[in-house]
Amino acid sequence: MKRKYRILLIVFCILLALDQASKLLIERYFPLYQAREVIPGFFAIAHVQNRGAAFGLLADLPAAGILFVVISLIAIALIIAYFRWIKEEEVWIPLCLALVLTGAMGNLIDRLRLGVVVDFLDCHYKGWHWPAFNVADASITIGVLLLAIKVLWGEKKDTAKER
Repeated sequence: MKRKYRILLIVFCILLALDQASKLLIERYFPLYQAREVIPGFFAIAHVQNRGAAFGLLADLPAAGILFVVISLIAIALIIAYFRWIKEEEVWIPLCLALVLTGAMGNLIDRLRLGVVVDFLDCHYKGWHWPAFNVADASITIGVLLLAIKVLWGEKKDTAKER
């Protein structure tokens, strides 16, 4: 099996299992909207549901659930199709895309199973409060950030070579 597909398979299996297991534990042991402080004044575990996209955006759209299922399916299909064109020696691009793919799949499973996404990681500090998120959201965010760093770093490196 090619290295890029091994990276995809390992990241996908581990993180998807972690995402789904953590959500099932939250659903089972935390009543909806219950929160428990883990680090007082900074971090809590809280069972909330998100009907929208990131940060609850577009949650009030009449067909938001269907829209996000369709968007997730398109994103998943594009990422899988793109894997064919990744060079075998690449490590970072497959890793980044595997993270994004895993996150998209984790949240898609929630939408198909429940009609909402289960969020539970809750960061806050004084009057500042970050919207609750989950392992899938963190996976997408980290994948996109690493990809952005790779693209920006790669462009600067290529520009320096041209001079």
